[in-house]
Amino acid sequence: MEQIELTGPPLVTVTLRRSRRSRRLSLRVSQLDGRVTMSLPLRTPLREARQFAQEKEGWIRQALSKRPDAARPVIGGQVLFEGREVDIVAGKGRVAKYVDGQITVPDNPDRVAPRIVAFLKLTARTRLREASDKYAAALGTTYGRLTIRDTRSRWGSCSSEGNLMYSWRLIMAPSEVLDYVAAHEVSHLLEMNHSPDYWQVVASIYPDFKKPRAWLRQNGSQLHRYRFSD
Repeated sequence: MEQIELTGPPLVTVTLRRSRRSRRLSLRVSQLDGRVTMSLPLRTPLREARQFAQEKEGWIRQALSKRPDAARPVIGGQVLFEGREVDIVAGKGRVAKYVDGQITVPDNPDRVAPRIVAFLKLTARTRLREASDKYAAALGTTYGRLTIRDTRSRWGSCSSEGNLMYSWRLIMAPSEVLDYVAAHEVSHLLEMNHSPDYWQVVASIYPDFKKPRAWLRQNGSQLHRYRFSD
């Protein structure tokens, strides 16, 4: 993988993606994970790509500065859960639990993040399966497997085989946002596109879909500011 480094400080790595479709050089800074990517035609010389990155260094660093600061879950801190910042407190037992508006974890600082992410994944799977079952039943259809991942480019997907995939970080969003994404992906079981017919299917099972869709566009990066591992 070709890369260019802007020495800074801090050091910024620009990953090059050559493509037959690219007609010019362009840059993208991901607000989710801070990755800087340059798209460029196949035969563009490396020196030209480096010069372009250096010319745009100010823009790159400004875009990176706008990203939300990374947050790591610790006892005494907070984490997003179902649209709210909830306190993380020491508690009894071996696993993280949601109790009385707080997430309790065993009093072991080194294991706080793994236990919280395990709790979030388990809760997300349960909630997403319930929502998917509900909307599939409403459409008179069924789906195949349901998997959860920590995706960067999408909140969910529906394969041509009828399998559903979701980002477990949706459990951090308000419940109506999670429900909307489930309705969105289940609707693809009938319409594997984003045509007007598809959006009619979405509206038939989730009429007020525009509000949670806008929430994700405006606030989705906040769900990715939490770091649960190095």
